[in-house]
Amino acid sequence: MLAVVAMALLIGIAGLVRVIHDPAVAHVQAPSATPRVSEESKPSVPPSSPRPRAALPSEPREGIFDDGRFLVAYYGTAGTGSLGVLGESGPDEMHHRLLRAARAFARPSQPVLPVYELIVTVADRSPGKDGDFSHDIDHDAVRQYVEAARRNNAFLLLDIQPGRSTFLDVAKRWQWALEEPHVGLALDPEWRMHKAVPGTRIGHVSAFEVNRTARWLSQLTKARGLPEKLFVLHQFRTSMIEDVGAIGPRGHLAMVQHVDGFGTPGQKRATYDAVARPRQFAMGFKLFYDEDRPRMGSAEVHRLRPDVRFVSFQ
Repeated sequence: MLAVVAMALLIGIAGLVRVIHDPAVAHVQAPSATPRVSEESKPSVPPSSPRPRAALPSEPREGIFDDGRFLVAYYGTAGTGSLGVLGESGPDEMHHRLLRAARAFARPSQPVLPVYELIVTVADRSPGKDGDFSHDIDHDAVRQYVEAARRNNAFLLLDIQPGRSTFLDVAKRWQWALEEPHVGLALDPEWRMHKAVPGTRIGHVSAFEVNRTARWLSQLTKARGLPEKLFVLHQFRTSMIEDVGAIGPRGHLAMVQHVDGFGTPGQKRATYDAVARPRQFAMGFKLFYDEDRPRMGSAEVHRLRPDVRFVSFQ
């Protein structure tokens, strides 16, 4: 049934692939398919299993990027490969594939840590019961990734495509998972739609909204005595984050600006040069298995300046 739903939605958005133009950068980007994985109601649900032990870093005083650590992630959602490689197989099988992909990025001074970037709130082309043009995936599926990340000593990154909701409102629905020591948060402004419909245009978010969300997560992390958390902002156009320079650092959070967008290596480097803000953030970079032609290798990524500390595969 999931395959049928995903195929229908993929056909429905086929006409939306387009070239995105920004005054500073141009590259090819396609909206993701948005299969509805669940009609589950959205209030947060407490986890049914005991809180797992902390994965790396294991102590609150230890930073995620300490000791030159380099993060490599698989991106997607549960139960389908249409949104990324993460969902093409079960968590444990996927973990072994991720380790093989991550091995190429290891350097003597840069131990590599695995990350599961799981889209937990997915943007929709229809408004849904609450009119916010997004839905949460099944909580039980998220618990499977929480447990798999704990078991495999990996980080889990909850990725949010909020539709017309605010990032903070959606993040609070996932507090039960964010209270786990190895779980962080990623915001995807492409799908912060305000009054628009997902897939019809590229969304955007204000620095004020980002700061509110980061402050809430920082306070939660401190109050629960948790290790430093990943806090990731996805971006491939300068217009996606309004007044990005006003986004401030937050204690207890490792702030990452993750530069997305697919295309040729030259196009990807131009995007990176146009939006990267290394004085504010640790830098991230995305690689696409299918859309990048040719796909950049680990050596090319390591040559990027400013230095990349977090790579994800979609």
